Amino acid sequence: MASDVRIGTSGYHFKDWVGTVYPKGLPPKDFLSYYARMFDCVEINASFYRVPTAKLFSGMLAKAPEDFLFAVKTPKEMTHERQAFGAVEGPFVASLEPLREADRLGVVLAQFPYAFRPNEASHRHLRSLSDALVARGIPTNVEFRHEDWYNEETFRRLGDLGLGFVNVDLPGIGRLPKPSNRITSSIAYYRLHGRNTEMWWKHPTPSHRYDYSYSPSELSSWTARIEQVRPQVDVVFAFTNNCRMGASIVDALRMKKLLSLDALLPEQTVSASLFEDAPADPLEAMQRRIDEARALDAPAIDQWRAKQQRSSPSER
Repeated sequence: MASDVRIGTSGYHFKDWVGTVYPKGLPPKDFLSYYARMFDCVEINASFYRVPTAKLFSGMLAKAPEDFLFAVKTPKEMTHERQAFGAVEGPFVASLEPLREADRLGVVLAQFPYAFRPNEASHRHLRSLSDALVARGIPTNVEFRHEDWYNEETFRRLGDLGLGFVNVDLPGIGRLPKPSNRITSSIAYYRLHGRNTEMWWKHPTPSHRYDYSYSPSELSSWTARIEQVRPQVDVVFAFTNNCRMGASIVDALRMKKLLSLDALLPEQTVSASLFEDAPADPLEAMQRRIDEARALDAPAIDQWRAKQQRSSPSER
């Protein structure tokens, strides 16, 4: 029996999506409700920067359909500033109660930094993570940003701890992980971050790191992986994180189409479009608006590149 497949984006609350994938004039309070007309899940990244509250998630529940699931990223103190793990463990778990009570918590994501490498201290921390979450019945998947973790010992350890693995798509540079298709729990998890090699380590703004649109062949390589593991797991989550200007929305919708999942857009379900162009093909219109927004951004990018060249002159 094929598993449930859920496709969405990493985050939904971005101002630069208004006018590209969200209608102009859409107030922020309506972002999630509009997003939930296209997708049946979302990855919450705001919880990484600030420990969330139960009230926050109760509010989100009220704005999404009953079958809509949430993937929630752990606070940074649980993955990056690990000395503060104990201080946030309890409040974070408590914040998830509304989602758990409503049976709407799909999974928790623990994203570790590039500097997190395999050693005894790191292995102890993974056990602490499992004790804090998995032992409480909270499904948790782990993302590593360094390829040293990509080995059979890691996969075995994660399986023993009840932790799922996150397969990532990243620029092919340095020791960043290469595309994979591993599962270590009943949840298969995929995150597509884009392949903006030029701006991954240095960028004009943090959001430029994720300025990328996937080609059809790049997306199909990931949907093929998803199809391969579907018989082996209970649920598949895949989130696009190439979020600048809303490119992640377009690519997530294209993945849904490749997987023969319902990919109906809001503009196709309302009689009067909130977009001025009232497109016959909303997905193509979204991509066009994103491209136009990138063109407006191009002069600032050129200035940044020139500054980078001046600060790092080539050897003569």
